[in-house]
Amino acid sequence: MRGFLASSVGVVCTAALTLPSALGTAHARADHASLMGGTQSLPLRPLGLPLDRGMAAPGGDRGLAARDVPPFSLVGVVWDDASDDLRGQVQVRTRAARTGTWSAWRDLRAYHDDAPDPAPGASDGGAGHPRGGTAPLWVGDSDGVQARVRAARPAGAVPAALPAGMRLELVNPGAAPAPPPAHPDPAHPDPHPAHPDPHLGHPDPHLGHPDPHLGHPDPHPGHAIPHAGHPSPHPTAIPHATGGPQPGGGVTTPTPRPATPTPRPRPSKTAQLPTGQAGSSAVRHTAPRPRIITRAGWGANEGIRESGYAYSKTVKAAFIHHTVTGNSYTCAQVPSVLRSIYRYHVQSMGWRDYGYNFTIDKCGNIYEGRAGGVTKAVLGAHTLGFNQNSMGVAVLGTYTAKKPSAKAVRAIAKLTAWKLGLFNRNPRGTTHLVSGGGNKYKKGVNVKLRVISGHRDGFATECPGQRLYSKLNSVRSTAARLQGR
Repeated sequence: MRGFLASSVGVVCTAALTLPSALGTAHARADHASLMGGTQSLPLRPLGLPLDRGMAAPGGDRGLAARDVPPFSLVGVVWDDASDDLRGQVQVRTRAARTGTWSAWRDLRAYHDDAPDPAPGASDGGAGHPRGGTAPLWVGDSDGVQARVRAARPAGAVPAALPAGMRLELVNPGAAPAPPPAHPDPAHPDPHPAHPDPHLGHPDPHLGHPDPHLGHPDPHPGHAIPHAGHPSPHPTAIPHATGGPQPGGGVTTPTPRPATPTPRPRPSKTAQLPTGQAGSSAVRHTAPRPRIITRAGWGANEGIRESGYAYSKTVKAAFIHHTVTGNSYTCAQVPSVLRSIYRYHVQSMGWRDYGYNFTIDKCGNIYEGRAGGVTKAVLGAHTLGFNQNSMGVAVLGTYTAKKPSAKAVRAIAKLTAWKLGLFNRNPRGTTHLVSGGGNKYKKGVNVKLRVISGHRDGFATECPGQRLYSKLNSVRSTAARLQGR
């Protein structure tokens, strides 16, 4: 904002008669950006002068001098080729818009493990053209930035080559869209209508339409049941309901089908497994469906992702992650954080959609991630090499040294108990997944994994952070009890 106003004033001072309209235009542009959201992409160039006293920039080092920029709230660095390794250190510092105070330098970790599988036909290998990048960092309302990248320098060797096309991505989440009207004006139809989900056999729950599993319409479409500590004044939550998944295969385009209301069955410890359902046991353990805030609830712009959905055959395992976006967010900010990560995944990283299947905040709220239906085996981009037949659950924050909240840990257990129960998986059990290739298991290796695993179990990474990883035994036990095991 400072940069916009300063540049506008500098221009219009030479022509006083145009001052009101010029300033009005500057304000209008800034207000429009804040409302709609967007991404600024700034190239990181070689610098021959020191970036600061602590880091020089000779040779292959790159950076961006401190500058004013339009408002943003999340920052990351991307490069052209997803297969290029980042052999170096990336750091940024930002200026808070409200106070004008610069932050300390903060590291950005390479996103080489939370990623789509590169195999042909994978969820994000088509039109998205995935790029390499760092995990994004949530910094809140900011209007100034500086970046530096120092290439690795092995002893006695020349500095490592940095990836081509490195650039700084500054994301403005924009304002959450207003909930859709209960009775649209037929004279002004929606130019971008949402499509119903054929796999559920009823209109897409993102629209706030009646849920046939409940057998009656939602009296407050597009709004969640009031909930203490809820992060959004107008959230949309998927109501408690049960229903078996109907996983598909490949990428599908929705085709409308009429809704067929059915009564909601009571949750029970055991139920007979339908013929052809995921799992081979004659008895299925279920758990109550937790409250899930939909994509509409956190304001996902469905127009920026690729159309259609991508599915695995089943869900055999849940991989637990942390987003490494920092812990400075408030729970009221979470919808903005998710919109920022979503935009970064799609527009900066080139993925088809938000990477994780679900995200949980430190207040224990559960959010729908990648689109396609929360009961389905939606193919995500979260665990390189093991995205097929699994789901990714990310806890918002960084848990290398910080302990996750008890509410977040409990929410992981509730979510995994319910979702794994739909596919008859024992949270205390083990399963096998075939590796799609990674730094821990070669492509084609049949790997034995815990049904609830940490990201590090399938990939050589510190994710989900030691403090969160140490809670997984508790998560497994609680989830199993919720399934009645």
